Formats: sequence, C-alpha cells, structure tokens
Amino acid sequence: MEKKRKKKKPMFIIGVIMIVIGFGVLAFYGYRKISREIYLRKLLDNNINFEIPRLDIKVPVLEGTDNKALQVSAGHFEGTGALGKGNYCIAGHNSTIYAEIFNDLDQIQIGDEMYLVDIDKNRTRYKYVVTEYKTVEPSDTWVLNDFGDDRLTVISCTDDGKQRQVVVGILKNDIQIETTSE
Repeated sequence: MEKKRKKKKPMFIIGVIMIVIGFGVLAFYGYRKISREIYLRKLLDNNINFEIPRLDIKVPVLEGTDNKALQVSAGHFEGTGALGKGNYCIAGHNSTIYAEIFNDLDQIQIGDEMYLVDIDKNRTRYKYVVTEYKTVEPSDTWVLNDFGDDRLTVISCTDDGKQRQVVVGILKNDIQIETTSE
C-alpha cells in the first residue's frame, strides 16, 4: 500500500506542474492577443481606416510604407493622392508573419465596394468601387502614378511574394458623413 502512494505522489506533482504550465502558456498568449486587439482599436480610432466589407477587412492606414507601419497596418505611399483626390495608394502585407491584412485580397471582385474613412469629427466615408484587379511585377511602380481621376490603389504581394496584386477602385460621388454624437 505504501509503495502505491509513493508512485502516485510524484505523478500527482507532475500533473499539477503541467496544469500550471498550461495555464501560464494560455495566459501569455491570451494577453498577447488582447494587447494586439487593444492596440489595433487605438490605431483604428486615431488613423484613416480602410475597409472592404465583403472581405471583412478593416484596417488602419498609417503614413508611409516602412516595415514598422506595415507590420501592424496598411501604409499610404507618400506623395500619392489625398482622401478623395488623385491616386490614393496604400500597401499592406499578404503574410502570416506580419499583419495578415490583405491575405484575402485575391478574392476581390469587380464591383466590390472599398472605403476610406477619415477620422475627422464627421467620420467622412469615401466610397470606391473596384474596377480593376491585376498582377504586376514589383518594378511596375507606374501603378502609383496620377491617372487624372480620383482612385484608390491597393497593393499587396501575391501568395508566393514574387509579384504584386493591384486593386483599383474609382471614387463614387456619394461621400457619406456619419455624424457622431459627442
């Protein structure tokens, strides 16, 4: 009888230790996920937002396309259009390593709606309708040019990273203003 207790005690202790370690790991990953979500909400509240409702994409747009910006958001190419004017160009990752912003971009369809939402007090929404989807080489920077119209150009890597997906949407005149009660 004494022998059985001696065998059970170490197994019990190992079991308790494994449970504690398991809870610790779950708590760590839960904390990271919650922290990322809070940070994303903060970015969405303080920056222009980009949305493709059909693909369930809603991300903040930061100025610039450096690695720091693209790890957490989409980035606006400096020197390209402004909200609702010219060729407003943004880029984002199609990656499982960084922010998985545009992983579903290849599911876009002609006629889909895309929005840029300004953080002004009225939360002005600029509606763009997709007119083009194409794949280009990384050196094809002409997609950033001004074409004389008001458009949104969205750029991301293809799944293999060798080419770029380019989605173009043309601005529709029905700009929406969402009045917020403050």
